[in-house]
Amino acid sequence: MSQSSPQGPALEVRVEVEPSFREEESAPAEQRYVFSYTVTVHNASRHSIQLMARHWKITQGSGKVQEVRGKGVVGQQPVIGPGQRFRYTSRAILDGPVGVMEGDYTCIDTATQRPFEVPIAPFRLAGPNQVH
Repeated sequence: MSQSSPQGPALEVRVEVEPSFREEESAPAEQRYVFSYTVTVHNASRHSIQLMARHWKITQGSGKVQEVRGKGVVGQQPVIGPGQRFRYTSRAILDGPVGVMEGDYTCIDTATQRPFEVPIAPFRLAGPNQVH
């Protein structure tokens, strides 16, 4: 029988994000600001989980909102064992030097095959000389 915390498995999975401005890939004169972000998914539960899908909401400084949905991350649907972590890096291209990303992952508990959502707290994308 599987057990998880009273709050559910999502609270046993933690997501950390480290954004970075990619100056060498950006072209401000063309309103192209490239950011990379490195995500670390920590599985603190007692079961393996599989990251099945992603949903990102990207709000640009102009107020324009873009939503991105897809299977897995960076072409993978990784299985993350108990106490393990999965780390990957991806990119976002904005039309201005500032934006905010947030979202969630859809995962499954591999022991029960039950899906659950893992929220990803908002994080700021800011180019050079922008107030953090």
